[in-house]
Amino acid sequence: MGKAARIQNRETRRPTAAQQRRSVWNKRFGRPQMMILAALIMIGAVVIVLTRSSPSSLPWSVFPETNHQHVTGNVVYDHSPPAGGAHDGVWLNCGVYTSPVRVENAVHSLEHGSVWITYSKKATAEQISQLTGYVQTHYFGSQRYLILSPYAAQTSPFVATAWGAQLRFDHLKMTLLQKFVTHYQGGAQGTEQGASCTGGTGTPSS
Repeated sequence: MGKAARIQNRETRRPTAAQQRRSVWNKRFGRPQMMILAALIMIGAVVIVLTRSSPSSLPWSVFPETNHQHVTGNVVYDHSPPAGGAHDGVWLNCGVYTSPVRVENAVHSLEHGSVWITYSKKATAEQISQLTGYVQTHYFGSQRYLILSPYAAQTSPFVATAWGAQLRFDHLKMTLLQKFVTHYQGGAQGTEQGASCTGGTGTPSS
């Protein structure tokens, strides 16, 4: 074999850059370690997928509410009680109300991160008292971010509402209600997290 042929053979046998990197990796970690690392990466990916809260995994309805327009008149909403949409430029002060509140103001409070709990005429005096005590003891900071009021037009006896989310139940389930409030109270679902829920309109009884 001539000198030129021997040089050509050595060139063709020279490992590529990728092969050199694999060789260094194998020497440093070894094949068993590589398999363990790959398995850990796969497990981590599965854990992330399983722990991420998707709307379908939540025990309440979630829907897009993209209209944040301020209006002066009445609004026809797509949910009852409303859970977002155009609203009055003045928000409703958070707290307990024993009479119905203006929904356009309440929706503005939802935009600020409040949770609005409502009940129909089907609610008993004992249940209303239970909800009142719950709200009074679960305010969040100085802005409270929690509203309670009657709402005659709703079909379910009890409804908890946040911007773009709503929980309806026929029987008062405080554990489920607490889960909803914890998830949304003071949150950024309305895009104005930290905005006021006092200094607006309305005089709550407590």
